[in-house]
Amino acid sequence: MMRIMLEDGRLGGKVALVTGAGSGIGQTAARRFAEEGARVAVADWRRDTARETAGELDGAMAVEVDVTSAASVEAGLKQVVEAFGGLDVVVNNAGVTIVGATHDLSEDDWDKELDTNLKSIYLVSKAAWPMLLERGGGAIVNTASIAGLWAIPDDAAYCASKAGVIMLTKCMALDGAKAGIRVNCVCPGFTETPMIEVYFNAQPDPAESRRFAERLHPLGRLGRPRDIADAMLYLASDDAAWVTGHALVVDGGLTSGIWSG
Repeated sequence: MMRIMLEDGRLGGKVALVTGAGSGIGQTAARRFAEEGARVAVADWRRDTARETAGELDGAMAVEVDVTSAASVEAGLKQVVEAFGGLDVVVNNAGVTIVGATHDLSEDDWDKELDTNLKSIYLVSKAAWPMLLERGGGAIVNTASIAGLWAIPDDAAYCASKAGVIMLTKCMALDGAKAGIRVNCVCPGFTETPMIEVYFNAQPDPAESRRFAERLHPLGRLGRPRDIADAMLYLASDDAAWVTGHALVVDGGLTSGIWSG
């Protein structure tokens, strides 16, 4: 397998942690950050996929982390700092989707979705905060969703969790401003990832569900992980030095208004 070589770039000399980096958007973000010079900690609860991704990247390491467990998060971050000497960028990308209306969801499913998508950002950011302070500041990029801006039928817990991510991002941005810690989030539209396949496959007609989702986007296609990873790269880099508390929508025009296409 071809390795991505470390280069001088927009993240040259930075250390970045990416959660949920074993596949999808997180995996592509890890690759893009490495291409732009970062030493990347590839964090995922699946050890094998984390190692596989890290093995493609020059100067990267794999970290097995359960982002819903404070103890696991703290242990993982300790490994990163011991290996790389510090931390500059955190991408809180780990997430799940569990399809269901509020009255149909079990309490366990509700808790799993909120813990993975929202509480994890609190746990990882809290553990990383003193490490960012030691570097004189840094950047946190959270994965929200257009589902945090627009309600989607039969997706109550996911929408609630992503709306929470957007507001948590804004609160953290205010909390970190004086310390030079910038906090932003990306709100993807429907993007080609294993997670969206889970969502489509949970619908009565998965193929039609996919076609319907494609038609919703004025630019005529689903997003690609690279589309979202590039937005994350911008927010993590010094190109966004005066950007904090922002929810960057990357959705092919989906939320721009009523689309008759």
